[in-house]
Amino acid sequence: MPEGVVYVDGKFFKPSDAKVSVFDHGLLYGDGVFEGIRFYNGRIFKLDEHMERLAKSAAMIGITLPLSKEEIGKIVLQTASKSGLKDGYLRPIVTRGEGDLGLDPRKCTKKPSLIVICSTINLYGAKHETGLKATISSYRRVPPSSFNPNIKSLNYLNNILAKAEATKRGADEAIFLDIDACVAEASADNIFVVKDGTIFAPPTTTNLVGITRGTVLDIAKGLYPIKVEPFKVDFLLKADEVFITGTAGELAPIVDIDGQKIKDGKPGPVTLDLKKRYMDFVRSTGTPIPPNNGGKA
Repeated sequence: MPEGVVYVDGKFFKPSDAKVSVFDHGLLYGDGVFEGIRFYNGRIFKLDEHMERLAKSAAMIGITLPLSKEEIGKIVLQTASKSGLKDGYLRPIVTRGEGDLGLDPRKCTKKPSLIVICSTINLYGAKHETGLKATISSYRRVPPSSFNPNIKSLNYLNNILAKAEATKRGADEAIFLDIDACVAEASADNIFVVKDGTIFAPPTTTNLVGITRGTVLDIAKGLYPIKVEPFKVDFLLKADEVFITGTAGELAPIVDIDGQKIKDGKPGPVTLDLKKRYMDFVRSTGTPIPPNNGGKA
């Protein structure tokens, strides 16, 4: 069981003791939303932006937050404080709540449930430095006409199937195409291409408006030309550099796609520059985590 602490509806628990009802609609149907948040050196990175996105996701699926986004933010801070960790990962989750069997949201007669997990995460290990292998997924990203990609919901089955397929193919990551065969995103990260010194990013019509994506674009402004426009697989494979971004994965280079090396098969200079600038930035800013005066869970 990982280290850390878990908040569930007003109480703090050790990870091994935290429980939810088997009738919670978040478990039964993926009916809920979440955020992934990093903290570094005792400071939570972009807490307010994450709370705003959590609130928007909840509103888009018709869930009323059990507390205000400001109150949830305070609980997130308190959970991080109780964990005793200086660097870690937080996952606030809001589910529709406990209810009877059946899809109808009206079956959830209790108020929505709030869970906050504080632990650690390490997605890619040493490959963060040497680069990842990726594969073009045979699964297409769910089109926005079927599901808004900016609802950060608990239903990740589309992503999981792509990730499992990538693992079977010996790859570290999957790259989704949209229904028009344009590059959309990785299994849980935004994707970027560097070509002739220019940074290219797919528009967010078919993928999440990532907070890490936005941070990297802000860092890159004034340093490199940036184009946000659709592109296809052939452009991706002819790139000088490819990298992905996400809260959990941070900024990671992709050096091989379906056995084809990207340029020389090593992380490129723009990727390495942005990676250093990003890590320097996240380690030097954020909302301070208050001292823990109440002990661990």
